[in-house]
Amino acid sequence: MKTTPPRRRLFHAALCAALSLAALPLAARAADKVTFLTSWYAQAEHGGFYQAVAEGIYKKHGLDVTIRMGGPQVNGMQILTSGQADFMMGYDLQVLKSIEQGVPVTTVGTSFQTDLQGVMTHADVNSLADLKSRTVLVSTSGRTTWWPWLKARYQLDDANSRVYTFNLQPFFADPKAAQQAYASSEVFAADKAGVKTKFFLFANDGYPPYGTTIVTMQKTAKEKPELVARFVRATMEGWKSYLANPAPANALIKQDNPNMKDDQLAWGLAKLKEYRMVDGGDAATQGIGVMTDARWQKTRDFMVGAGLLKAETDWKKAYTTQFVKDLKVMP
Repeated sequence: MKTTPPRRRLFHAALCAALSLAALPLAARAADKVTFLTSWYAQAEHGGFYQAVAEGIYKKHGLDVTIRMGGPQVNGMQILTSGQADFMMGYDLQVLKSIEQGVPVTTVGTSFQTDLQGVMTHADVNSLADLKSRTVLVSTSGRTTWWPWLKARYQLDDANSRVYTFNLQPFFADPKAAQQAYASSEVFAADKAGVKTKFFLFANDGYPPYGTTIVTMQKTAKEKPELVARFVRATMEGWKSYLANPAPANALIKQDNPNMKDDQLAWGLAKLKEYRMVDGGDAATQGIGVMTDARWQKTRDFMVGAGLLKAETDWKKAYTTQFVKDLKVMP
């Protein structure tokens, strides 16, 4: 009887094992471990990421994702660049400034088509143009992001501003005060306190940055494009799922952040839908997560014009559309 030589038998066995592994569904293989760092304590604005964990969407795409909460004392860029996180929740202005400073990071997708930033006023204000007669409470970080844009657009100056310390009492006490706000947080707190307000989203007046972006190292995007693509796709599927049924994500959000209550989660989600943060703008026709060169150039041009960014900065390193241009996760 003819026998197969031992070396050939070993080769055949290895080949069969490799073919069997290749035939396994992605989720059945060992999942790639990924750490994602948020920008703040868990909230509805992070819902898509938590939903992708809760509903097994990351797992379906072969990812074992750990979400790590940010906060006021957390330096996200430092954590990302030191390798303690694979992705972080970013902001266009921060990433462009990092590129100017030689930090090799890049934006690979966006959760929201517009930034969440705006201003909260008392009920007698009719438009942002009325801020000339108001005192605007601005945080330290706001002075190097949205405040230069607002000043230029409505001919304001620093005499119109005071320091915002993340305490709403000065706003409540002064009928002529306005303050920086997110519709999902400060406006919610004012409503709970029984103070009637109005909210003006800067994006509606042309403020260009995206909101709640996904940032990684340029090296990761170059050397692990398949992993990045899976993370971006799964996250956008998570956002689509969250808008339809937020309960799974909200349960995880409350585990991470026990101070987050059901009424604020419901309010936050309602505002995301009202302003069509996830599924509006270009996302309506090109899919959730999409970014465009034109929008990034508007942000770059604003920063250069405001003296926030050097004109010679290689701003196109701050983002890549390769992971979202053909994604087509339609709302």
